[in-house]
Amino acid sequence: MSQSTVPAVILSAPQLAENIGAVARVMANFGLSDLRLVRPRDGWPQERAWASASGADWPLDQARVFATLEDAVADLTVVLATTARPREARLPVITPRQAAARLRAESALGQPIGLLFGGERAGLTADDIAVCQAIVTAPVDPRFRSLNLAQAVAITAYEWRLAEAPDAPAAFRSGPAPADQAALRGFQAQLESELDGAGFFHPPEKRASMVRNLRAVFGRARLSDQEVRTLRGVVTALAKGRGRVLAKLAAKAGEPEPPGDC
Repeated sequence: MSQSTVPAVILSAPQLAENIGAVARVMANFGLSDLRLVRPRDGWPQERAWASASGADWPLDQARVFATLEDAVADLTVVLATTARPREARLPVITPRQAAARLRAESALGQPIGLLFGGERAGLTADDIAVCQAIVTAPVDPRFRSLNLAQAVAITAYEWRLAEAPDAPAAFRSGPAPADQAALRGFQAQLESELDGAGFFHPPEKRASMVRNLRAVFGRARLSDQEVRTLRGVVTALAKGRGRVLAKLAAKAGEPEPPGDC
């Protein structure tokens, strides 16, 4: 069985060390580490890149420098060019999400893959694009198509990561298990009984639909056992409070009228 691969990020003629560091930070966010630099303007390494990476050092520590783009992509079987200017290339133009799906399919086959990004000033040239198999273009506003280098990497890297792990982050999935149906039905029966006593279900012919709506609310909430117990306590407290108020009103109604003036 083939082992899946992870895209290389190739920067063609990057200019600012700060931008290279910002790219490394984005790569670390989304699980990428293979950074390849083609003719960086100010040479390599550059300390300012590490400062901009804010601790995401490993893509920078492992970065490789190449004299030509052809050398940088020589071991890759699929390279996608990211640009808003296709420059008349006869290549398919796809979105970052479609690019992620294609890269995932190639990755599953064990194919070495890469994403190519141009320099800050002019982007990719026609010759750069010619070594690629497709063009990736984000659906940006046509009035201003230019993306910061790290932003462009972030969009494509995010889509790559999302294609691998489409579920919500673990922090939103963790926590106590939902209450079972018996516990939930017990709470709903208690609530409905008290609402009946308070005259909430009016007119009577609409009671069934009102009950269904209430049950749907709590069904969607996926309450835990503790939350169900808390809500049952809330209903009990409200019912007792209402009972005390009614008792006081009844007692007051039974008191004799105070004597009038003679």
